[in-house]
Amino acid sequence: MRLKVNLIVTAGPAPTRAAKGATATIPIVMTQDPDPVGNGFVASLARPGGNITGLSTHAPEISGKQLELLRETIPKLSRVAVFGTSTIPGHALSLREIGLAAGALNIQLQYLDVQVPKDTETAFRAASNQRAEALIVLGGAVLGSQRTRIVEFAVKSRLPVISTGLVEDGGLMSYGVNITDLDRRAATYVDKILKGTKPAEIPVEQPTKFELVINLRTAKQIGLTIPPNVLVRADKVIK
Repeated sequence: MRLKVNLIVTAGPAPTRAAKGATATIPIVMTQDPDPVGNGFVASLARPGGNITGLSTHAPEISGKQLELLRETIPKLSRVAVFGTSTIPGHALSLREIGLAAGALNIQLQYLDVQVPKDTETAFRAASNQRAEALIVLGGAVLGSQRTRIVEFAVKSRLPVISTGLVEDGGLMSYGVNITDLDRRAATYVDKILKGTKPAEIPVEQPTKFELVINLRTAKQIGLTIPPNVLVRADKVIK
Protein backbone atom coordinates (compact mmCIF):
# COMPACT_ATOMS: atom_id res chain seq x y z
CA MET A 1 0.00 0.00 0.00
CA ARG A 2 2.82 2.40 0.88
CA LEU A 3 4.44 1.70 -2.49
CA LYS A 4 1.19 2.78 -4.20
CA VAL A 5 1.13 -0.31 -6.42
CA ASN A 6 -1.38 -0.65 -9.27
CA LEU A 7 -2.21 -4.28 -8.52
CA ILE A 8 -1.52 -7.06 -6.00
CA VAL A 9 -1.06 -10.74 -6.91
CA THR A 10 -1.59 -13.34 -4.17
CA ALA A 11 -1.02 -17.08 -3.84
CA GLY A 12 -3.31 -18.79 -1.35
CA PRO A 13 -6.00 -17.69 1.15
CA ALA A 14 -3.68 -16.17 3.79
CA PRO A 15 -2.08 -13.49 1.58
CA THR A 16 -5.40 -12.84 -0.18
CA ARG A 17 -7.09 -12.23 3.18
CA ALA A 18 -4.26 -9.91 4.23
CA ALA A 19 -4.49 -7.96 0.97
CA LYS A 20 -8.29 -7.77 1.23
CA GLY A 21 -7.96 -6.37 4.74
CA ALA A 22 -5.48 -3.75 3.55
CA THR A 23 -7.39 -2.37 0.57
CA ALA A 24 -10.85 -2.31 -1.00
CA THR A 25 -9.70 -0.34 -4.06
CA ILE A 26 -6.41 -1.77 -5.37
CA PRO A 27 -7.16 -4.74 -7.69
CA ILE A 28 -6.16 -8.15 -6.29
CA VAL A 29 -5.53 -11.20 -8.50
CA MET A 30 -5.66 -14.58 -6.72
CA THR A 31 -3.53 -17.20 -8.43
CA GLN A 32 -4.72 -20.22 -6.45
CA ASP A 33 -7.53 -20.15 -3.93
CA PRO A 34 -9.29 -23.37 -2.86
CA ASP A 35 -12.69 -21.73 -2.23
CA PRO A 36 -12.97 -18.01 -3.11
CA VAL A 37 -16.69 -17.83 -2.30
CA GLY A 38 -16.44 -19.80 0.93
CA ASN A 39 -13.48 -17.70 2.04
CA GLY A 40 -15.48 -14.53 1.46
CA PHE A 41 -13.21 -13.08 -1.22
CA VAL A 42 -15.81 -12.88 -4.00
CA ALA A 43 -19.61 -12.80 -4.11
CA SER A 44 -19.70 -15.53 -6.77
CA LEU A 45 -17.36 -17.02 -9.34
CA ALA A 46 -19.31 -15.50 -12.24
CA ARG A 47 -19.65 -12.05 -10.64
CA PRO A 48 -16.83 -11.36 -8.15
CA GLY A 49 -18.37 -8.01 -7.26
CA GLY A 50 -15.38 -6.31 -5.63
CA ASN A 51 -11.69 -5.63 -6.15
CA ILE A 52 -10.70 -9.33 -6.14
CA THR A 53 -10.73 -11.86 -8.97
CA GLY A 54 -8.43 -14.56 -10.31
CA LEU A 55 -8.20 -18.33 -10.30
CA SER A 56 -9.57 -21.02 -8.04
CA THR A 57 -8.18 -24.47 -7.31
CA HIS A 58 -11.66 -25.54 -6.25
CA ALA A 59 -12.46 -28.87 -7.91
CA PRO A 60 -14.14 -31.25 -5.41
CA GLU A 61 -14.30 -34.03 -8.00
CA ILE A 62 -10.51 -34.39 -7.64
CA SER A 63 -11.00 -36.22 -4.33
CA GLY A 64 -13.31 -38.80 -5.89
CA LYS A 65 -10.76 -39.34 -8.64
CA GLN A 66 -8.04 -39.81 -6.04
CA LEU A 67 -10.00 -42.67 -4.49
CA GLU A 68 -10.50 -44.22 -7.93
CA LEU A 69 -6.74 -44.04 -8.56
CA LEU A 70 -6.06 -45.78 -5.24
CA ARG A 71 -8.44 -48.60 -6.19
CA GLU A 72 -6.79 -48.98 -9.60
CA THR A 73 -3.41 -49.14 -7.87
CA ILE A 74 -4.62 -51.54 -5.15
CA PRO A 75 -7.42 -53.68 -6.66
CA LYS A 76 -8.35 -55.30 -3.31
CA LEU A 77 -8.57 -51.97 -1.47
CA SER A 78 -11.52 -51.91 0.96
CA ARG A 79 -10.72 -49.45 3.81
CA VAL A 80 -9.44 -45.89 3.32
CA ALA A 81 -8.77 -43.19 5.90
CA VAL A 82 -9.31 -39.52 4.99
CA PHE A 83 -7.49 -36.73 6.81
CA GLY A 84 -9.29 -33.39 6.56
CA THR A 85 -10.15 -30.20 8.45
CA SER A 86 -13.89 -29.72 8.93
CA THR A 87 -13.62 -25.92 9.30
CA ILE A 88 -12.37 -25.57 5.71
CA PRO A 89 -15.50 -24.90 3.59
CA GLY A 90 -14.33 -26.87 0.55
CA HIS A 91 -13.68 -30.08 2.49
CA ALA A 92 -17.38 -30.86 2.87
CA LEU A 93 -17.74 -30.91 -0.91
CA SER A 94 -14.59 -33.02 -1.28
CA LEU A 95 -15.88 -35.52 1.27
CA ARG A 96 -19.17 -35.78 -0.60
CA GLU A 97 -17.31 -36.66 -3.80
CA ILE A 98 -15.15 -39.21 -1.97
CA GLY A 99 -18.29 -40.70 -0.45
CA LEU A 100 -19.96 -41.07 -3.84
CA ALA A 101 -16.87 -42.77 -5.26
CA ALA A 102 -16.55 -45.01 -2.19
CA GLY A 103 -20.16 -46.14 -2.55
CA ALA A 104 -19.63 -47.08 -6.18
CA LEU A 105 -16.38 -48.91 -5.37
CA ASN A 106 -17.67 -50.57 -2.17
CA ILE A 107 -14.91 -48.98 -0.09
CA GLN A 108 -15.31 -48.17 3.61
CA LEU A 109 -14.23 -44.64 4.54
CA GLN A 110 -12.91 -43.37 7.87
CA TYR A 111 -12.92 -39.57 8.13
CA LEU A 112 -10.47 -38.12 10.66
CA ASP A 113 -10.71 -34.43 11.53
CA VAL A 114 -7.39 -32.64 12.01
CA GLN A 115 -8.17 -29.19 13.39
CA VAL A 116 -4.80 -28.44 15.00
CA PRO A 117 -1.35 -30.06 14.65
CA LYS A 118 -1.72 -32.18 17.81
CA ASP A 119 -4.78 -33.89 16.25
CA THR A 120 -2.42 -35.59 13.80
CA GLU A 121 -1.28 -38.17 16.39
CA THR A 122 -4.89 -39.01 17.24
CA ALA A 123 -5.62 -39.45 13.52
CA PHE A 124 -2.60 -41.75 13.14
CA ARG A 125 -3.78 -43.97 15.99
CA ALA A 126 -7.34 -44.10 14.70
CA ALA A 127 -6.23 -45.02 11.18
CA SER A 128 -3.99 -47.77 12.55
CA ASN A 129 -6.70 -49.13 14.87
CA GLN A 130 -9.18 -49.34 11.99
CA ARG A 131 -6.52 -50.97 9.80
CA ALA A 132 -6.74 -48.43 7.01
CA GLU A 133 -5.20 -49.74 3.80
CA ALA A 134 -4.60 -46.32 2.20
CA LEU A 135 -4.87 -42.64 3.05
CA ILE A 136 -6.28 -39.57 1.32
CA VAL A 137 -5.01 -36.23 2.65
CA LEU A 138 -7.08 -33.15 1.85
CA GLY A 139 -5.43 -29.74 1.56
CA GLY A 140 -5.19 -26.94 4.10
CA ALA A 141 -2.69 -25.11 6.27
CA VAL A 142 -2.83 -27.48 9.25
CA LEU A 143 -2.35 -30.68 7.25
CA GLY A 144 0.23 -28.94 5.08
CA SER A 145 2.26 -28.09 8.17
CA GLN A 146 2.20 -31.78 9.16
CA ARG A 147 3.24 -33.20 5.79
CA THR A 148 6.59 -34.57 7.02
CA ARG A 149 4.97 -36.39 9.95
CA ILE A 150 2.19 -37.73 7.73
CA VAL A 151 4.64 -39.12 5.21
CA GLU A 152 6.81 -40.67 7.94
CA PHE A 153 3.74 -42.34 9.44
CA ALA A 154 2.62 -43.60 6.04
CA VAL A 155 5.98 -45.09 5.12
CA LYS A 156 6.37 -46.69 8.56
CA SER A 157 2.86 -48.15 8.28
CA ARG A 158 3.39 -49.11 4.62
CA LEU A 159 0.35 -47.00 3.82
CA PRO A 160 -0.17 -45.62 0.28
CA VAL A 161 -0.97 -41.88 0.44
CA ILE A 162 -2.59 -39.76 -2.25
CA SER A 163 -3.21 -36.02 -2.01
CA THR A 164 -2.93 -32.83 -4.02
CA GLY A 165 0.63 -32.49 -2.69
CA LEU A 166 2.93 -34.52 -0.42
CA VAL A 167 4.38 -36.58 -3.27
CA GLU A 168 7.58 -34.52 -3.35
CA ASP A 169 7.87 -35.10 0.41
CA GLY A 170 7.53 -38.86 0.03
CA GLY A 171 3.83 -39.53 -0.47
CA LEU A 172 2.94 -42.19 -3.03
CA MET A 173 0.78 -40.22 -5.44
CA SER A 174 -0.49 -36.74 -6.10
CA TYR A 175 -3.45 -35.91 -8.27
CA GLY A 176 -4.64 -32.36 -8.48
CA VAL A 177 -4.59 -28.96 -10.09
CA ASN A 178 -1.52 -27.91 -12.06
CA ILE A 179 -0.47 -24.84 -10.05
CA THR A 180 2.05 -23.70 -12.66
CA ASP A 181 -0.77 -23.51 -15.20
CA LEU A 182 -2.82 -21.34 -12.83
CA ASP A 183 0.13 -19.01 -12.26
CA ARG A 184 0.56 -18.56 -16.01
CA ARG A 185 -3.15 -17.94 -16.53
CA ALA A 186 -3.08 -15.31 -13.78
CA ALA A 187 -0.91 -13.20 -16.08
CA THR A 188 -3.92 -12.72 -18.39
CA TYR A 189 -5.89 -11.27 -15.46
CA VAL A 190 -3.08 -8.87 -14.66
CA ASP A 191 -2.97 -7.81 -18.32
CA LYS A 192 -6.72 -7.16 -18.52
CA ILE A 193 -6.82 -5.17 -15.29
CA LEU A 194 -3.82 -3.02 -16.14
CA LYS A 195 -5.54 -2.25 -19.46
CA GLY A 196 -8.62 -0.96 -17.64
CA THR A 197 -10.98 -3.87 -16.97
CA LYS A 198 -12.41 -3.88 -13.43
CA PRO A 199 -11.85 -7.02 -11.29
CA ALA A 200 -15.58 -7.13 -10.50
CA GLU A 201 -16.24 -7.72 -14.21
CA ILE A 202 -13.82 -10.63 -14.69
CA PRO A 203 -15.21 -14.05 -13.63
CA VAL A 204 -13.08 -16.28 -11.40
CA GLU A 205 -11.86 -19.27 -13.40
CA GLN A 206 -11.83 -22.82 -12.12
CA PRO A 207 -8.99 -25.22 -12.95
CA THR A 208 -8.93 -27.06 -16.27
CA LYS A 209 -5.51 -28.74 -16.17
CA PHE A 210 -4.74 -31.54 -13.71
CA GLU A 211 -1.70 -33.74 -13.22
CA LEU A 212 -0.84 -37.14 -11.77
CA VAL A 213 2.55 -37.57 -10.09
CA ILE A 214 3.79 -40.94 -8.83
CA ASN A 215 6.73 -41.49 -6.48
CA LEU A 216 8.29 -44.85 -7.37
CA ARG A 217 10.86 -44.50 -4.57
CA THR A 218 8.02 -44.46 -2.06
CA ALA A 219 6.26 -47.34 -3.83
CA LYS A 220 9.42 -49.42 -3.37
CA GLN A 221 9.70 -48.40 0.30
CA ILE A 222 6.19 -49.59 1.11
CA GLY A 223 6.46 -52.70 -1.08
CA LEU A 224 3.90 -51.68 -3.68
CA THR A 225 4.04 -52.25 -7.42
CA ILE A 226 2.28 -49.58 -9.49
CA PRO A 227 0.20 -51.23 -12.25
CA PRO A 228 1.30 -50.31 -15.79
CA ASN A 229 -2.14 -48.87 -16.65
CA VAL A 230 -1.76 -46.35 -13.80
CA LEU A 231 1.93 -45.62 -14.36
CA VAL A 232 1.42 -44.82 -18.04
CA ARG A 233 -1.04 -42.06 -17.14
CA ALA A 234 1.41 -40.22 -14.89
CA ASP A 235 2.47 -36.72 -15.96
CA LYS A 236 5.58 -37.07 -13.79
CA VAL A 237 7.34 -40.02 -12.18
CA ILE A 238 9.79 -39.63 -9.29
CA LYS A 239 12.42 -42.38 -9.44
